[in-house]
Amino acid sequence: MDAALIEKKLAFIQTCVRELQELADPGRLDTDVRERRFVEHTLQLAIQAALDAASHWVSARRLGEPETNRALFRLLTEDGVVDRELGETLAAMAGLRNILVHGYQTVNTDKLREILDHHLGDLNRFTAALHAAMQHFQRP
Repeated sequence: MDAALIEKKLAFIQTCVRELQELADPGRLDTDVRERRFVEHTLQLAIQAALDAASHWVSARRLGEPETNRALFRLLTEDGVVDRELGETLAAMAGLRNILVHGYQTVNTDKLREILDHHLGDLNRFTAALHAAMQHFQRP
């Protein structure tokens, strides 16, 4: 397991969350294109880093070959790294990441505000859970 790589991804997620908490202005999402793009892009980066970390974990633990990004978080749930509720929330974030990256549709600013107000902590919970799991499996 490349623990250093996973730790780097987890640290980056924490940086993105902190920047969103400190710099994002949800009240301006409807009127300021730069604000909206900052929030969208920073969320995209954080979610991608979570996917990358999850992928490394799944590969190192030989948990299977996920067919979708969402399936990565299902495998983490089955492995006991995250609870079912967090796994489902992260899977939904993976769907948001696909929308942001591929432009399937426009993301509603109410959805962005909901994430900023209620789900940034989920990304921090993910980093804490994966960090704890890594500590557990690295013990001699």
